[in-house]
Amino acid sequence: MSLTPAMLSQIRALSANAVEATGELATAICRVPAPTGHEAERAAFVAALIRERGYQAEIDEIGNVYARRGNRGGRAMMALAHTDTVFPEGTDLKVVRIDNELHGPAIGDNSLGVAAMISALQILDKLEVETESDIIAVANVGEEGLGNLRGARAAVERFHDELGAVVAIEGHNLGRITHVAVGSKRWRVTVRGPGGHSWGAFGQPSAIHGLGRIIAAIAELEVPSDPRTTFNVGIIDGGTSINTIAPAASALIDMRSVDASALDALATRVGRIIAASVGDGLTVDVETLGERPAGSRDKHDPFIQAASDALSWLGMDTVYDASSTDANIPIGLNIPSLCIGITHGGRGHTVEEYIALPPVELGLAQLVRLCLDATALISSRSS
Repeated sequence: MSLTPAMLSQIRALSANAVEATGELATAICRVPAPTGHEAERAAFVAALIRERGYQAEIDEIGNVYARRGNRGGRAMMALAHTDTVFPEGTDLKVVRIDNELHGPAIGDNSLGVAAMISALQILDKLEVETESDIIAVANVGEEGLGNLRGARAAVERFHDELGAVVAIEGHNLGRITHVAVGSKRWRVTVRGPGGHSWGAFGQPSAIHGLGRIIAAIAELEVPSDPRTTFNVGIIDGGTSINTIAPAASALIDMRSVDASALDALATRVGRIIAASVGDGLTVDVETLGERPAGSRDKHDPFIQAASDALSWLGMDTVYDASSTDANIPIGLNIPSLCIGITHGGRGHTVEEYIALPPVELGLAQLVRLCLDATALISSRSS
């Protein structure tokens, strides 16, 4: 589809007109709780919003919400916007507007992302255009924390044979194009021993001491800076009292890299340390809590360039980025994929999170143009 100057102007105008409504939509979505693993209430709410706008919405068994724009069949573009948040049940989800900002937990990550996806569909409808490939819009679960990208996995697996490109939508980081997927492996390491009284059974091996040796040895690891590779022991737990030899202790370990081979090598080294350092009289178990694939799309990939061209059209410079997002899943499967942002903000993953409303105009315009350009690109590759 050739986008005429008149159509581009119309996209800008419709995006500007949609800012307030998108902010209101994000506010309404934000007020519905959706801790990772407990997204059902928000899924039902989002499905209702989509149906109100004339689309059929389906909720699958894990809580993903699906809607399709177009009936061409064949290759399609998928849009992913995650519904889950990092905030537990009982969090006060109050949203407050202060001048041109919205403040509230998860207002940007990712209530705005979901709202922008819905608004983009409406703008395309107002343009009265039939995209050259269908758009599969997915409000997906399980992006945050130990959600392990389960929603994106399910969506991509379901439509794998149809996918020509995937765009993940986040509320924050307008101007960034995430084309490098930071892969990760997350383990729970549990050490167990006989336990006993700290005086009467002194000399018995302690699970905490064994876990401490493991952590100390991991801390001494040297990892490459290129490709960037990291590790972290984020949570430790164990013991029963100050005068009890700990019968059990556990730690959560996060390992990351932009390169799949480097990530596998790090995991192998950490695994060897765990086996060698625990000590006599103790057992150790390793449970995989999550795995996110690493990978990248070249900056010169036509799909990546289409997103960059949309930013240039809006007078913005592209910041190419590496991160862990829903786009990890399709990138790991060599499907043209990226993640974009809708506005600027701050204090993410805190109850003081906020977003700026005026830049939402640019974020919506970028998304709508990318939908048009990407679906045309998919069509040209399929013909």
